[in-house]
Amino acid sequence: MSHLLKGLQQKFLRSITFAVLLTLISSLIFPVATSWAASSGLGVDNGYLSSCPASDNCVVSQNADSKHTINPITYHRDRDAAREILLKVLSVVPRTEVIEQTPNYIHALSKSRIFKFVDDVEFYLPPNESVIHLRSASRVGESDLGVNRRRMEQIRLALLDLKI
Repeated sequence: MSHLLKGLQQKFLRSITFAVLLTLISSLIFPVATSWAASSGLGVDNGYLSSCPASDNCVVSQNADSKHTINPITYHRDRDAAREILLKVLSVVPRTEVIEQTPNYIHALSKSRIFKFVDDVEFYLPPNESVIHLRSASRVGESDLGVNRRRMEQIRLALLDLKI
């Protein structure tokens, strides 16, 4: 009986050791992934959000081909009010966190429910237009099964309901 208990203890200790090592390794890898995203062309450059890569996991409202295009969101308030309402909507989008904001730009991260894949979600409010340009792109993979497009359309509908 004691031999059986020792065997279970050893298996338990190996499992704990493996979990600790996995946690340490992922903590070393995660900052690399974060710095990659920060240097991957996000943001506004000369009044434009970045274009989409060739993969099917991105939508953008500026200078996009037919596969990646999505309409910008129009608003009928002043830009600051539209921005504040957008931030409120983003605060209730599941698994989404705003990580950067300026008077004319918002960058959020949205994570998938099960595998925690990260999507970059961006909004640009040009100073002389009553539109919000948008871009949502997965960081990895080829297809997102339409998740980025659906997320942006849901945000659009929420803003319309709030009579932006």
